[in-house]
Amino acid sequence: MNLKMTKPKLSVKILVLVFITLVSFSLQSQNIPELVAGIPVNYDETQTGDYKLPDPLLLQNGESVSTVECWFKKRRPEIMRFYETEQFGKCPERIPRDVHVFDSGTPVFDGKAVRKQVTLYFTGDTSAHKADLLLYLPANSQKPAPVFLMINFFPNSLTINDPGIKVGTMWNREGKKVSASEGRSWGWFDVEKFISQGIGVAAIYYGDIEPDFAEGIQHGIRGFYLKDGQTVPAPDEWGAISAWAWGLSYAMDYLETDPQVDAKKVALHGVSRLGKTVLWAGARDERFGMVIAGCSGEGGAALSMRNYGETIQHMIAPSRYFYQFCGNRAKYGDNPNTSPIDAHMLISLIAPRPLLLQTGDTDGWSDPKGEFLAAVAAAPVYQLLGKTALQTDVMPAAGTPILNDLGYFMHAGGHGTMPGDFDIYLEFMKKHFFEK
Repeated sequence: MNLKMTKPKLSVKILVLVFITLVSFSLQSQNIPELVAGIPVNYDETQTGDYKLPDPLLLQNGESVSTVECWFKKRRPEIMRFYETEQFGKCPERIPRDVHVFDSGTPVFDGKAVRKQVTLYFTGDTSAHKADLLLYLPANSQKPAPVFLMINFFPNSLTINDPGIKVGTMWNREGKKVSASEGRSWGWFDVEKFISQGIGVAAIYYGDIEPDFAEGIQHGIRGFYLKDGQTVPAPDEWGAISAWAWGLSYAMDYLETDPQVDAKKVALHGVSRLGKTVLWAGARDERFGMVIAGCSGEGGAALSMRNYGETIQHMIAPSRYFYQFCGNRAKYGDNPNTSPIDAHMLISLIAPRPLLLQTGDTDGWSDPKGEFLAAVAAAPVYQLLGKTALQTDVMPAAGTPILNDLGYFMHAGGHGTMPGDFDIYLEFMKKHFFEK
């Protein structure tokens, strides 16, 4: 009798334990933490708050922007200045530097592609502050090829499965620079998928430009540019995101010199904080012909004034990512509505070039709906410049891409990219680089 009664109790305990484990795993996989840096996180659509977005086509003096000339000569520079001083920080003047080509063209992937490797120098001293750019181009192309340029969390040798790639160095979890051979790959990027479509692939490791931790300024390019007496940049000077974006322009400098590259058709791609980076890099450097920003969230394509998922407060917390932005960003933590800018204006700075915002339907922390609403609010700028925006204010279901000049794609899943996303990227690139 007692045995019969204890078995159901044990089963219930096991079921409860399994349920708790599954819920915990589900919350992590969906990227929806409920408390970050001691700050609650909202995922309730009824609690996003009231906000009024700044009009991207209204000058600070109250005048409307109704012509392309007014956009480029007045409003766009105005918005750029706000992003430079209030969010990402001003960068120093970028001085063109020499490069070192140490792999000028090696046949790879059964002769389908040619591999090139180049060291980019950011200062006159070639012993420090440099990054390796990896480039693959279709071997039998009769004309310059478009290029998919990735800024990655891992060194090139841990991103693409090719034993001929220079090993390089990386920053470990303890903030030490070590050989990339000590790291491990989270999966290999499929270069041949792009090569087969006549599109080249380039890769650069963000840690070569600036380490991704608060003390990284001591080792990165921002530290090199500190003025006498400075230990940190001024409140309106560059954070790490601006540094990564600044370094990407050096990659573009090289790509413009390679006769096998169609430099007007370089698509810039990054995910998460690197999604924010490529948006800012594309805004700063109009040579990039396309931007594909993955799960860029707060500080990227998601609206800050909409209280959902990660907020400015979460990002600027001392234990988190304050160093990625300029110091002035902290002014808007308590009330984002006081900011003169929001994500739709960052999106507008890419216009009229093609921009694809990629996200995931369970990535609540990055607010996929906030990214969609920002794209809707940026649509008037694309339309003013004669381009096609979303053409809907109804958020599409997961797996249904909008591939207009201003595009949006939400996969079924969480934060980051999934294998099928790259098929969508290829479709977007071919539509805007080949069909037009």
